Amino acid sequence: MSDIAYVRVSSVDQNTARQLADVNVDKVFEDKCSGKDIKRPALTQCLEWVREGDVLHIHSIDRLARNLGDLQHLVGVLNGKGVTVHFHKERLQFSGANDPLQTLMLQMMGAFAEFERSMIRERQREGIRAAQKAGKRIGAKPKLTPEQVAEIRQRAANREQKTSLAEEYGVSRQTIYSVL
Repeated sequence: MSDIAYVRVSSVDQNTARQLADVNVDKVFEDKCSGKDIKRPALTQCLEWVREGDVLHIHSIDRLARNLGDLQHLVGVLNGKGVTVHFHKERLQFSGANDPLQTLMLQMMGAFAEFERSMIRERQREGIRAAQKAGKRIGAKPKLTPEQVAEIRQRAANREQKTSLAEEYGVSRQTIYSVL
């Protein structure tokens, strides 16, 4: 029987140190990517690694899954392997025992995590709309100035190679084709 940890943050510049800092574990699997789906490298390795009798420690439900379907699937897979899943923030454990209360708690907490994710996306959309309404630019800064675009169009019309134009302006060929 091993104590295994799965920790996740959404981006590479975030730190996982606060997750499970006070929990003694034998092995840690760490992802630095979005939890929007279950295709994550360390999660995949963790699912392959764990064995019957292991306890998988996870800081909170939203670190494992952001929607109810994924959460139920992952906990079901783990419990099916004989692994107990322990969510520390929520103080919940799921062992696969056919317990209706455990099932209800998992579904409720998963629904809350999914709702929270929906609210984050909605606030993000509202912020983008407000910024656009205020005339602020959304998205990446243009790679080429309007003058450069005009030059590229002129030179491409004179049959200059797109590859050499891309190299000269420090952009990809796709960017050149996009402006043409």
